[in-house]
Amino acid sequence: MYKLQIIIVCLLFSISGFSQEVPSSFSLQEAINFALKNNRAVKNANLDIEAAKKQKWETTAIGLPQINASIDYQNWLKQQVSLLPAAAFDNTQSVIEVVNDYFDANQTNFNVATPEGFIPLSFGTKQNMTATATLSQLIFDGSYLVGLQSAKVFLEISKNAKEKTDLEIRKAVINAYGNVLLAEESVNILEKNKTVLEKNLYEVTKLYENGLDEQESVEQLQITLSSIESNLNNANRLKTLAYQMLNITMGIDIYNNTTVTENLEDLTQQHITLALLEANNDVKNTVDFKIAANEKASKELLLKLEKSKALPTLTAFVNGGYNGNSETFSFADKNQQWYGSSLLGLSLNIPIFSSGMRSAATQRAKINLEKSKNDLTEIEQQLKLKLESAKSDYQFAIEEYNNKKQNLNLAERIEKKNQTKYFEGIGSSFELRQAQTQLYTAQQELLKSMLDVITKKAELETILNTTTEN
Repeated sequence: MYKLQIIIVCLLFSISGFSQEVPSSFSLQEAINFALKNNRAVKNANLDIEAAKKQKWETTAIGLPQINASIDYQNWLKQQVSLLPAAAFDNTQSVIEVVNDYFDANQTNFNVATPEGFIPLSFGTKQNMTATATLSQLIFDGSYLVGLQSAKVFLEISKNAKEKTDLEIRKAVINAYGNVLLAEESVNILEKNKTVLEKNLYEVTKLYENGLDEQESVEQLQITLSSIESNLNNANRLKTLAYQMLNITMGIDIYNNTTVTENLEDLTQQHITLALLEANNDVKNTVDFKIAANEKASKELLLKLEKSKALPTLTAFVNGGYNGNSETFSFADKNQQWYGSSLLGLSLNIPIFSSGMRSAATQRAKINLEKSKNDLTEIEQQLKLKLESAKSDYQFAIEEYNNKKQNLNLAERIEKKNQTKYFEGIGSSFELRQAQTQLYTAQQELLKSMLDVITKKAELETILNTTTEN
């Protein structure tokens, strides 16, 4: 029975661990969806929204009823003495005798003489305790109304920041995913090139050993092969870094064993969307414009706040409490006498004159608002230019992709023709090496053009707030 319990517990732990395991393979859209939930910047943006909601309620609560309580305890180590005019009493001498008797009873070395017609007296008991509860309610405060509006704007700012973060993370994932595919394709192509070169080198070496070719031909191929091997080693290192960057962008451990399910050619074809080039140029619905508009709204609220400082504030309050007095600490006794009190009141604060301080602050807020309006117009124009530039870059990336694909086809034919000419003895090793170098360059340029199509589309979609799944 004990062994069965251990087996069940282990099984439950294994199921729990499996359910929390990070997926090992991702399509591009799966990687985007995963990052939008697990990327640390996205998590912080979500927390910022939650904090903004709490701040909104914190501001709202200022205008709701507030209840505070206080307990004060005092113990006179030496009671304060007050001087009373002796003329206020009918029988000054009898009062002095009473005071002297009081201090004698308390074993205090004090003898009252009549100092300049005054009588020293101590009022109250040596110890006292007061408990008070106060209910206050803000009735009118212009700055509070502005604060409520500011809390809403702050929440809107946080939501726009979250939208901006999502767009940027989406773009970062696309770029990182594209770099992984580029690295994979680069390694594959370089490995194929290496295999072909090794075969060529073997054949040329045999020809040279049989006296049918020159040593220079062998050395030319050795130089080319050495370069390919160096590039292949570097491509493998870059592939490792590309996967690590993708892991970080998705919000998982940098050393997670991640694999991708897309290939660069298919993904490039999916990202050729000519309809994007006809997208509306109105940038007022973009998140960047919304963020700039939030800045203008903030300046408007600051102007309202400065104006509200010239308005009166009105607060109502009611309190109640009990006070106890004793010569010793007897406040916990049942027989302790407590005296209750209660107070209802209003507090009206009316700003009258500030030597021009409020007026200057209001004028400064107006100036800042005008500046924010100018900034908003400038940002709108910059966004339009940025959108046009992104469209141009995307269109150029598509054109370059088509061009580089044609160039690669030509380079492959040229390289194949030079191989045939060389092994038939009608071409030189220099011409073969030149054709091979041209082919390798065309291969890398095509890969780069593929990545450009993917990244330039992601840039355009980010500006347009377009996040449609491919």
